[in-house]
Amino acid sequence: MSAGRTDGQVARGLVRYVPAAVLARGADGGAAVGLVLLAMDPGLRIPGAAATGGLLAGALSAPHLVGPWTARRLDRARDARRVLATAFLVYAAALATGSLLLGHAPVWAAVAAVAVAGCCGPLLTGGLSSRLPGTSGADGAARRRAQGWDALTYGIGGTAGPAAVAGLAGLFGPLTAMLGLSGAAALAAALTPTLPLERSTDASTDRAPGVLAGMGVLVRSAPLRRVTTLTLLGALGLGALPVIAAVLGPHLTGRPGAGAALTVAYGLGNLGGSLLVTIFPLRGEPERLALRLFAVLAVTTALGALAPGFPLALAGFALIGVANALSFTATLTARTAYAPAAARAQVFVTSAGLKVAVSSVGSAAAGAMAGLGGRTLLLLCAGAGAVALLSAGADRLACERWERDRRELGNPARRPADPPVPARRAAG
Repeated sequence: MSAGRTDGQVARGLVRYVPAAVLARGADGGAAVGLVLLAMDPGLRIPGAAATGGLLAGALSAPHLVGPWTARRLDRARDARRVLATAFLVYAAALATGSLLLGHAPVWAAVAAVAVAGCCGPLLTGGLSSRLPGTSGADGAARRRAQGWDALTYGIGGTAGPAAVAGLAGLFGPLTAMLGLSGAAALAAALTPTLPLERSTDASTDRAPGVLAGMGVLVRSAPLRRVTTLTLLGALGLGALPVIAAVLGPHLTGRPGAGAALTVAYGLGNLGGSLLVTIFPLRGEPERLALRLFAVLAVTTALGALAPGFPLALAGFALIGVANALSFTATLTARTAYAPAAARAQVFVTSAGLKVAVSSVGSAAAGAMAGLGGRTLLLLCAGAGAVALLSAGADRLACERWERDRRELGNPARRPADPPVPARRAAG
């Protein structure tokens, strides 16, 4: 990475990075929705269509847990762009293959193909983000603004991907929609080699740690450990949010489709928050910034539970989206600041994979507890955020106390005096 990259070079890098990231993350964000719609296509006549759709969606998300193994290849690569482009092409081909097989071959064959795409999924998210320093190339406001753009690509992909799939499925059928997503991933693969090259020395690539050691960085590095705690416990609530919207909307309005409006409000707020940090980059020490913004997320979630009517609930979900965008950008900033260069991809990809897994747990838990009502579930999400903040804060205080004690013991003036040595008795 060249710290001396000019503003023009940074801008040109982002002009290429943002479209590639939007295409990749749009494909990843819309794939699960598209697979469910495809499985439920009456023309395919698949027995247990809803269950098959859920199985395909699970096959796409579960392999995110193998992300650390693919990330190590990215950390060791002389040219990470080739690894990313290959992963995007495999994702496109596997997703298209699984879609074409569904209804024309045993279900397990389609599930296996989709699982191959799922193994590449972490590189479309965390893997691509780990290369952002090579694109922005500068410290300070330029890098923070680039991280804001990166967060915006997640917001656009997570919102536009499912919307595009639903629209294309309605016009041309779900298979065409899935092939369109595969085309988007393939186009992202074509754009990726045009990104600025982040040059790595032979020594730096050889220092890339093994998988377990790379995952251990998230535990051994105190700031990364605390940010990861915030990320994972926060993901419980974010995974539950669509289920909560589906429960709370009809409760407030009596209309079955009102939950979709709450979900749209959240998505628009998320996009607005992401755009905000591209205009006004976040400032401050990354870990403290993450703590403060996750606190804001917990508070806005709790306030959303107190909304007395549907219009205020819409505003509350939009604010939750804004707060999530800001806190997510803070986590990108923290990972960039604290991850060692030789393990950066493993830090980003492992965090992203764990977040997907925990988010799925949040969705399942919210579905199982839907009888409690949307307000109670939102308060539980806010409580999970509070637990994350307390855990990270306690960890920080303990580390600061340990460091202070260590410095005091290393100061000769503060060491306890040696005990006096008793004088020997004179002989005889």
